Formats: sequence, structure tokens, C-alpha cells
Amino acid sequence: MRRRLPTPALWTLPFLVPALVAVAAWAAWLGWDQQRDVHPDGSTSGPYEAWQVIGLVLTLLVPVYWAVSRGHTAGAILGTTAGLTAAAWYDWSDDTTGLFAIGVGLVVIGSLAGTAAVSGVIALAGRGRRRTAP
Repeated sequence: MRRRLPTPALWTLPFLVPALVAVAAWAAWLGWDQQRDVHPDGSTSGPYEAWQVIGLVLTLLVPVYWAVSRGHTAGAILGTTAGLTAAAWYDWSDDTTGLFAIGVGLVVIGSLAGTAAVSGVIALAGRGRRRTAP
């Protein structure tokens, strides 16, 4: 039986799915909240609340698990990082101070490190599960 090689579009799925989900999740969890909160003492915080960022992280676990469980760890890491970077750049680029580039850089570093750590844990857990299966 002849096996067909996957099309180039299928090669990019492990990268594109996490990237597109990351952009959509950013818009759903963080994109709508643009106002800083002013406290009674005059200090400000925000614009994001902790529950929004936690929701974003939990949402991103699904595509990362999907890609890593199929052996595409690099696609999970790079796709998620690229999606979050693009979303942060688009969301913050209207900042007149120009400091948004530093924030986007921190998003790159944080999402790369966090996604790599989570992907490593998922890959190791999957490896252990396959060895113990009958």
C-alpha cells in the first residue's frame, strides 16, 4: 500500500492551530479590557485582572496539549508564542510612549518559557503513560 505524503498545509497545522487559538484567546480574555482601574487612594492598576490572565493560560493549555500529544512540541511552543506576540503587538501598539515594545518582548520571553515548560511536562507525562500501557 502506498502512503501519501502530507500536504504542506498539514505540516503547518501544529503551528497554526496554537497560534490562531492564542490570538483568539487573547481577544476573548484580554482584548476587550482597555481601561485602567483607579483606586480610592489614586493609584491605578490593570487593565487586566488576574482572572483574565488565568483564563487565557487555561484556554491555551488545550491547543498546547493537542500539538504536544501528537509529537509536535516545537509547533506548540512556537505557535503559541507567535500568536500571543502578534496579539500583544496589535493590542498595545497604539501606546504613544513606545514602551509597548518592552511589554511585547516580555510576552515573547514569558510565553516561550512557560509554553516550553508546560510542553515538556506534557511530553514527559505522555511518555510515561505509553510505557505503562499493556
